[in-house]
Amino acid sequence: MKRILVVEDNDLNRKLFCDVLVANGFSVEPVADGENALGRAADFVPNLIIMDIQLPNISGLDLISDIKRDAKLRNTPVLAVTAYAGKGDEERIREAGAEGYLAKPVSIGPFMAAVRTLLEGRLQDATA
Repeated sequence: MKRILVVEDNDLNRKLFCDVLVANGFSVEPVADGENALGRAADFVPNLIIMDIQLPNISGLDLISDIKRDAKLRNTPVLAVTAYAGKGDEERIREAGAEGYLAKPVSIGPFMAAVRTLLEGRLQDATA
């Protein structure tokens, strides 16, 4: 079973993401506070990290950069989600290391398509 870490401070969004992922057969670890994200990721060893960019106390961009510098986590794909999709945001998010990007409000179809694409891409890389 694939494991997905969901880092999202908004309770409704976090619950929605987790409910949809669980319904699709994934094991999910929700994290409400970005400051706990790296520790939880190291313990949970996810196959995918869904990262809100606008978090209290710490930037999702900084967390993505930290993940990509971590030897244990650097190959874990990151799907960034943000309500503030301004010009240049996607570029900054991808430069930080995120492999995927979705603007909020997130629709379930594109969300699951992005999740599956990132998980499948990871599998293809591992077997190539």
